Amino acid sequence: MLAKDLVLQNERILLRPLLQEDLPRLLELTQDPGLWTYFTHDLRTPAGLEAWAAGHFSGDRFQFMVVDQGSQQLLGSTGFGNYFPRDQRIEIGWTWLGRAAQGTGTNMEMKSLMLAYAFEELGMLRVEFKTDVLNLPARKALLRLGATEEGILRSHTLMTHGRRRDTIYYSFLRGEKWLTG
Repeated sequence: MLAKDLVLQNERILLRPLLQEDLPRLLELTQDPGLWTYFTHDLRTPAGLEAWAAGHFSGDRFQFMVVDQGSQQLLGSTGFGNYFPRDQRIEIGWTWLGRAAQGTGTNMEMKSLMLAYAFEELGMLRVEFKTDVLNLPARKALLRLGATEEGILRSHTLMTHGRRRDTIYYSFLRGEKWLTG
């Protein structure tokens, strides 16, 4: 999919590949049950965290660790997936941040780094995002970033506690501008 050693960074954050040895440190960040309301896995348990990480380790997606450049603390994770080189499209998602990193601009910065990489390095024509239609904070963040809201797929994804979510899609096309954080 992508180079296994892919690193993206700016002055404030570092995005580096998820490593197996990160999982115990991540478990400390995942204990707030409110983080998983709109997520497809509950990462508060070692089994839940392993199930989520399996997508990265199997090569189904490329999961980054989000690291604060100053403190070297782990802030959360984000990833690339659903990479279709023939169609020149990729998805950014599987994103979560610990409570301390929320509202700090970290989400905007990491998405900006990933969008630049997708369009400038991978040559994508389209970058997709999707979220739970009920996840108003994520939806507002995507609109603030400049993404275009596209539509809703009904009963699209099974959530952690058995609810089926309606999934809303957003995207950027090559040449469209996004907020850079």
